[in-house]
Amino acid sequence: MTSTRPELTGLPIASPLPRDANVSFEFFPPKTEKMEEKLWDCVERLDPLKPKYVSVTYGAGGSTRERTHATVKRIRQETDLEPAAHLTCVGATRAEIDDIARQYWADGIKHIVALRGDPEDGIEKAYVPHPGGYAYAEDLVKGLKSIADFEISVAGYPEKHPQAESLDQDIEYLKRKVDAGADRVITQSFFDNEKFLDFVDKARTAGITVPIVPGILPVTNFKRVQEFSSATGTSVPTWMAEVFEGLDDDAETRKLVAATVVAEQCRVLYANGIKDFHFYTLNRADLTFAICHILGVRP
Repeated sequence: MTSTRPELTGLPIASPLPRDANVSFEFFPPKTEKMEEKLWDCVERLDPLKPKYVSVTYGAGGSTRERTHATVKRIRQETDLEPAAHLTCVGATRAEIDDIARQYWADGIKHIVALRGDPEDGIEKAYVPHPGGYAYAEDLVKGLKSIADFEISVAGYPEKHPQAESLDQDIEYLKRKVDAGADRVITQSFFDNEKFLDFVDKARTAGITVPIVPGILPVTNFKRVQEFSSATGTSVPTWMAEVFEGLDDDAETRKLVAATVVAEQCRVLYANGIKDFHFYTLNRADLTFAICHILGVRP
């Protein structure tokens, strides 16, 4: 069946997007002093683009919790950026998570990305709620809202969470998170725009009315993305494998191709009514900055 969705009519390839497009960026907390320098170089490079907010992740099993706290607090204190802290259910009791949330609020950090979280042993392992903790993201959202009027983002999965039985079931769980008080859905990265747009249609039909923001991943290492996508159930279109073919040892050309692919992805999404884009930066500023420039998001 032929898609009836608009493509890039009225948006010639040389033109930027209209200025009503918004971007946000995701960073991960540094593990070493050298990685911390790289992170702050990235923050300083992207700061002039005036993102709507920037988020800082947790590692699996909450393994980077303290570094996440420190990074978010430093962003709040030393920049004009609006930080959003990831908070998961794993590895902590309700009382411990509530204390963290209260401290965030006291430090002026009022946007939380509330997640169930992955087991420390990896996403392929069965999830077991922490004794005395919040069992799922829905419970965490309710708990956060009972503490303070946080702005809350939650995760969505255009091709369903790997542990969900079906996409319909996953959307049902997503609606519970939204009904619990979530203000926004940020999706896992995807490479097939049709699957994302179908997901949005299904979510709207299910009664989810909050913004659904696409998670955009610039591909710098195609083999690694294939491995990650296989583990998370994310499809990789054949055309994408073809455009990166032969570039395993050519990092510079990969960057140029990646910028082109992501800019086109965002332009097609915009033509279909999407105006907010969340970039997974992997703490690399150059590629994200270049893509934003192409899209017309500039200092």
